[in-house]
Amino acid sequence: MRFLSQPRNIDFLKVRKVTGLVSIVLVVLSLGSLFTKGLNFGIDFTGGVLVEVEYPTPPDLNQVRATLEQGGFGGAVVQNFGSAQDVLVRLLPQDNISSAQLSEQILGVLQAANSGVELRRIEYVGPQVGEELAVNGGLAMLWALGCIFVYIVFRFHWKFSAGAVAALGHDVILTLGAFSVFGWDFDLAVLAAVLAVIGYSLNDTIVVFDRCRENFRRKGAGDEVSTMNRAINEMLSRTLMTSLTTLLVLGALFTIGGEALTGFSLALILGVIIGTYSSTYVAGASALALGLQREDLIPVQIEEGDDSGARV
Repeated sequence: MRFLSQPRNIDFLKVRKVTGLVSIVLVVLSLGSLFTKGLNFGIDFTGGVLVEVEYPTPPDLNQVRATLEQGGFGGAVVQNFGSAQDVLVRLLPQDNISSAQLSEQILGVLQAANSGVELRRIEYVGPQVGEELAVNGGLAMLWALGCIFVYIVFRFHWKFSAGAVAALGHDVILTLGAFSVFGWDFDLAVLAAVLAVIGYSLNDTIVVFDRCRENFRRKGAGDEVSTMNRAINEMLSRTLMTSLTTLLVLGALFTIGGEALTGFSLALILGVIIGTYSSTYVAGASALALGLQREDLIPVQIEEGDDSGARV
């Protein structure tokens, strides 16, 4: 804690060309995986069967998963729905088995292990619904990035706006790329986590940009690179403390939150780490690469009584 409160003058942007190259390579690899391998969409996007049952007493979800796996239904998503006694089972469609037969078989396996299991509802989610969800999710991300671009243009300058959107796009692509490369399940909870990553990363970037503008307005400020570096150093303790405390919570969710929260917490952990990196090395460096100058943020003053239009 005391270390973080000490003044620092770390030249983060000295290596911005190297970090920029690393980011470009990772983005290209992520896009390559997304276009060739794609995402391992869960039942929310591909369609499947949902079976809700009620147990006489709160069941052990791991035991329920083991029962289904022994019954030939490996990969089923099992989670509480409502009370601790209500369990929702989601399963991908299987070849040569209708949804009605599949749901009956699932119920039969569960009742064979516990005769007190009662059926509450059975639903079939079609692939068309999943396709609409995927399209709407993509549009939601594009709308979020577009609105953020407009907001930062009004608050700062379009060069800052382009840098922030580049950092956010970098965070989203790398997070999705990790899920594509490793074949992790991508469901609605993960999509919500990716949208949350945009908000988290933007908050960190805005704080750095705001301090950078304040530093530009001070007399005796250095050049653009040193001013941006100073802003990153001044916000470093806040950035690290926010990221570390957030990661502690997400780590707890990932380890003890259960299978239902694994993908959600994993996406957020990746997003927080990548977002912390991008707010330091991508957002500001992108604005500098676009030719950010002190005059872009400081209103030009005209001397009174000077009809020649000379500026000071």
